[in-house]
Amino acid sequence: MIANVTKQQVVCDFRTQDVLLGGQGAPLVPIGDELLFSNYDFCLNLGGFSNISYLEKEKRIAFDVCPVNIVLNAYAHQLGVEFDDAGTLSSRGSLNTLLLEKLNSLNYYNEKPPKSLGLEWVKEHVFPLIDRLETDVLSVLRTFVEHIAVQISQVIQKNNSVLITGGGVFNSFLIKRIEAISGTEILLPKKELIEYKEALIFALLGFLKLCDRVNCLSSVTGAKKDHSSGVVFLPEKQLSNT
Repeated sequence: MIANVTKQQVVCDFRTQDVLLGGQGAPLVPIGDELLFSNYDFCLNLGGFSNISYLEKEKRIAFDVCPVNIVLNAYAHQLGVEFDDAGTLSSRGSLNTLLLEKLNSLNYYNEKPPKSLGLEWVKEHVFPLIDRLETDVLSVLRTFVEHIAVQISQVIQKNNSVLITGGGVFNSFLIKRIEAISGTEILLPKKELIEYKEALIFALLGFLKLCDRVNCLSSVTGAKKDHSSGVVFLPEKQLSNT
């Protein structure tokens, strides 16, 4: 439908082939980190989930670190707002040390990559745990911010070469907690890169597919091999002429 409306070829569905090759179909962004942002030691994204990629023994390693906005926004909604602007709400809450300990003890964090998270995992493991141990929403936000900062800090500790992007970057309280726990000075890139890095890389995925070049890395998805993934759709008129 998009191809027909725009009269342009469309490349999409990058995940299915990777799954058929034994991969998790995610993450997809690390190939862009490899080709476009290799001057950084770590590429960290703070979206619904936090994900990271970096080089280890000349291989790109990537995985979901922990939930971020998918949890923070859910509890911000309970206070009648779309999100915790700049972390002002979470900064007013109290830290629930028992909840923090239980969150940090979830089995996922002991697993080795490749690994990825989804909403189903959050619904099964995170929301029930929070709702059982804390009823004050401000304290939930404060404690979960700390949880995010702890998990990220275990990966980027004391490294000042971190590219950080995604909507979570605008949560200045979260950024301060990451800096404090990790001992890392985080320098924010331009707003355009913060907001559009993943969109830029998905365009690159499409370009690589059209060039029949690798756009999925087995080292990050767990697939049997690196491959060029995606499906190309042409407008119907163009199809009839070819």
